[in-house]
Amino acid sequence: MLRRRIGYKLTAAVGATALVTISVFAFVSIRSHGRGLLAEVERHANQLSEAVKSGTEYDMLGNQRERIHESIKRMGQQSSIERIRVLNKSGAVIYSSDAAEIGKMVDKKAESCFLCHSAGRPLERLNTKERTRVFRLQPGGPRTLGIINPIYNAPSCWTAACHAHPRSQVVLGVLDVTLPLAEADRDIRRAQLEVAVFALSAILALSLIVAILVRRWVDVPVEELVEATQRVAGGDLRHTIAETREDELGTLARSFNNMTAKLSEARLQLFQSDKLASLGRLAAGVAHEINNPLTGVLTYSSFLLKRTKDQPELQEDLKVIVRETLRSREIVKSLLDFSRQSVPRKAAADINEIVARAASVVESQLSLNRVKLSLNPDPGLPRAAVDANQLQQVFINLFVNAADAIGPKGGTITVSSAVLSLSPVGITQIKKALCPKRHGLIDGEVRIDGKPSVRLKARSDGNEGFIYLNSMYGMGGHHYGIPIDENKTIALSCPECSASLIQPGRECPECGAGVYAFESPPKGLVEGCARKGCAWQRWEEVDATGSREFVEVRVHDDGCGIAKEHLAKIFEPFYSTKGQKGTGLGLSVIWGIVDNHNGTISVESEAGAGTTFVLRLPVKP
Repeated sequence: MLRRRIGYKLTAAVGATALVTISVFAFVSIRSHGRGLLAEVERHANQLSEAVKSGTEYDMLGNQRERIHESIKRMGQQSSIERIRVLNKSGAVIYSSDAAEIGKMVDKKAESCFLCHSAGRPLERLNTKERTRVFRLQPGGPRTLGIINPIYNAPSCWTAACHAHPRSQVVLGVLDVTLPLAEADRDIRRAQLEVAVFALSAILALSLIVAILVRRWVDVPVEELVEATQRVAGGDLRHTIAETREDELGTLARSFNNMTAKLSEARLQLFQSDKLASLGRLAAGVAHEINNPLTGVLTYSSFLLKRTKDQPELQEDLKVIVRETLRSREIVKSLLDFSRQSVPRKAAADINEIVARAASVVESQLSLNRVKLSLNPDPGLPRAAVDANQLQQVFINLFVNAADAIGPKGGTITVSSAVLSLSPVGITQIKKALCPKRHGLIDGEVRIDGKPSVRLKARSDGNEGFIYLNSMYGMGGHHYGIPIDENKTIALSCPECSASLIQPGRECPECGAGVYAFESPPKGLVEGCARKGCAWQRWEEVDATGSREFVEVRVHDDGCGIAKEHLAKIFEPFYSTKGQKGTGLGLSVIWGIVDNHNGTISVESEAGAGTTFVLRLPVKP
């Protein structure tokens, strides 16, 4: 099992590489050291032979044999010298530090003489390298270094009175100096041992260091990743890996966390889709299976309520039945409305007339709750391309919600309309956003002013996280998930593939900072300033359309208002601020209808100060 681990494989590979590399280095180093030491001994032997030759030259010219013999004997007794001898041209030993050798003929085929006589006659000229030899006096014995130094026939030799050497003779004899290499061999063996110990220590130390680093930098992160993948495979999509590294494994950890977040989001969306689909199927069945029994229960309980006026206790129970039956019927109706959202069938219609029809439908209900409905239409309102039935449903739901917010104390709902000519900035929503590699950037979990945001990965001053752009074009108000210096440009990239979104060579026309860009099909690129605090954006294809006419309808109530922490979620399905009284589907139905009309809906509210819903619908589709 250990052999299959990547850390073991890396350590073994590095150890093997170190073993081969250091072994080769040690071999070369030992050979080089041995050659260097031997070369030093050769140089010393050459200098010694020259010194012996110079020291005996005067005695040789004077034919002082006893003095020559005594000098060679005395020098040969030194511990660093094995033997000194002088041979004549015939190979006879005429002087030697070993008196027993004097007068003997040397073996010209022996190791010490072979080089000079390899051609069958004495060589007249040899360089220093060729005059040096290493041999063993006895098989298996210590090595010995010998150097021969030819004694050439100089003018002082052929003119001397005591000699009879012809001028034509080049070599008179040979000085042979032999040095023991036992000490040099000990130094070489010691150096070999030191290098071998060093090489082995280096290999072990390097392998240990590599093992520790691989364990820390590779094994542990990979084990965490394997464990995380196993937990995710088991269904735990909330598990994350610590993002403490800045290398490739850190990037992998961040990518893994992003992947699990996306999987969690996808699973949630799938679950939500399944839930909505199930609700749609349930609503279709509920309309036929529950409405009729509920009508019967409501009819008979209302009838009994009239017949039991003299029985207060029974009346209270019947009122509970009537109230809960009405509530159940409203839930069924909300489910039906939510499941029936469809593509609007647009036609030119008068928005004021649609508002008036919606008001007439809820007029009685509002009167019972002591709520006054005040209509202030703009008589010059142009006709807009809308689905009148769906839009009527929007206003009915808004009026009913406003009445619930006002409560039993009574109040006023004010509806006003106007025509506006608006530039695309602030009214156009970015509904699609893609990185260069076609990954989606829209984030439905983090909402700004109730709308999905555009999520980008950001890096600044070593901090890395996410920023969420307001999907309303040119509005600013982005959310930053990491601390960012307003004076520095942010590095922005895709959360999925880390592809950079910064445009090379582009600068913000307002502050000179870098510019990011992403595609919003089918309307081209959306560009923006990459510096915090600068809200500059440009969307050329949308800007090219110029100003557009919109019908604006404002529905204001003087009710309890909505707390700030609830504003961002009120358009989400099944989110309600009414507790048991609400289903959480009314505003999501409104959102879907308005969005299908390419319009916008926003809310202005403050707890205790009332609420205003603002609808803007394009006059032309």
